[in-house]
Amino acid sequence: MSAFGRRNGMSGQPVRPAFGVARPMQGGAMPRAEDAAGSQFPPIETIPLPGSDDAGAMMPAGTVDAIQRLTDRQNASGDAGSSRNEGFEASIHKIKEQVLPRLLERVDPEAAATLGKDELAEEFRPIIGEVLAELKLTLNRREQFALEKVLVDELLGLGPLEELLADPAITDIMVNGPDQTYVERKGKLELAQIQFRDEEHLFQIAQRIVNSVGRRVDQTTPLADARLKDGSRVNVIVPPLSLRGTAISIRKFSAKPITLDMMAGFGSMSPKMATALKIAGASRFNVVISGGTGSGKTTMLNALSKMIDPGERVLTIEDAAELRLQQPHWLPLETRPANLEGQGEVSIRDLVKNALRMRPDRIILGEIRGSECFDMLAAMNTGHDGSMCTLHANSPREALARMENMVMMSDIKVPKEAISRQIADSVELIIQVKRLRDGSRRVTNVTEVIGMEGPVIVTQELFKFEYLDESADGKIIGEYRSMGLRPYTLDKAKQFGFDQAFLEACL
Repeated sequence: MSAFGRRNGMSGQPVRPAFGVARPMQGGAMPRAEDAAGSQFPPIETIPLPGSDDAGAMMPAGTVDAIQRLTDRQNASGDAGSSRNEGFEASIHKIKEQVLPRLLERVDPEAAATLGKDELAEEFRPIIGEVLAELKLTLNRREQFALEKVLVDELLGLGPLEELLADPAITDIMVNGPDQTYVERKGKLELAQIQFRDEEHLFQIAQRIVNSVGRRVDQTTPLADARLKDGSRVNVIVPPLSLRGTAISIRKFSAKPITLDMMAGFGSMSPKMATALKIAGASRFNVVISGGTGSGKTTMLNALSKMIDPGERVLTIEDAAELRLQQPHWLPLETRPANLEGQGEVSIRDLVKNALRMRPDRIILGEIRGSECFDMLAAMNTGHDGSMCTLHANSPREALARMENMVMMSDIKVPKEAISRQIADSVELIIQVKRLRDGSRRVTNVTEVIGMEGPVIVTQELFKFEYLDESADGKIIGEYRSMGLRPYTLDKAKQFGFDQAFLEACL
């Protein structure tokens, strides 16, 4: 078959030459055999395709690296997905299983609950020694300290998760059933070397987490959002919805508050972008922070909130309270799920409506994902300048489209043109954050909402991150560019005395 699906040499039909073989006639002479391969074109250096024995299956040398990486990924084994390990930790866990039942017989649980971890460890030490003597187990000093820690974590803490929660380098913990736990370090996922006894053990820890904030998780309510004492956000999903057992997702937050200057130092934005965002926060711009999961939206919101005047009253509204503002006059509000009878639910929309009666200067929403978008726009447009929120979107333009869709999905009968106009009148700045494939989090766009032109919301880009290259170790190289445009919000910045600094940052 030829490249065009026609057989060569069929009876009654001349054989057509292959594409690119014929050369112009020179002096009436026939083309020579060595010229039959189209030598008038410069040759392309080619190499065989990986795993191919066909000499004709060739490709340019420049693509071999990409093809080889795709082949390696396809052949990579997916079997190494269990976090169960053997060694020192495994032996300590086995001893714990023998010691724990006998220890509970000798301890008053109510009295133990009143003690701190260090005090409990001191009380446990002689009792553990007695139990080990009964079991005829001899441990060295290191093993005994490790056993004490594991037992205290089991009784007062979150069991194996305590070790991961104490590691400051870990930002996310993802438990996929009792046999597999992943963590995120520096933006990259890796398998954690912890183990749970069984599904029942993991389920008990999940219940301990949600019960601490007055929520519950079981077969009737298999989904739950909660938070830990340090402010970390937790999501729990249990069987029958989770087919591999109880799944726990924990998003940790830095113990030290991150500022815009720190983000500029990390390379998440340029110094000029940091200056412009500081002015946006201080000048009470209405800001929407857009991005994907784990891109740094909440971190950006916390950093922006540090520019709020201490004399302003700030209300934050979230499903699971995770914002940690540094202002003295800050009141956090949290939603409440329905009870067993399906009553008593308090949604974000209910809290937004109520917040308008609480004399706020600013309203900050952790995330908008439904009909509460309309109430947030109303708050921005009715005297609560400087309100902020986050939402999931891939670009500033998609963020505007999502806001339109969220309002239209509610029971409010408003024409699309009126919704678009209200968004254009309310939102002044969209900050797009993104987690790149090397694990770094960058501010990729700072976009200003100008107004309406016909049925379309008009925007202009003030700053943009442009991808340039990738280093040998996989780090993405790019630069932050100012578009050199005069911002439309300059007049608002002028009211706070920041007009000249804002203009210089944007040009």
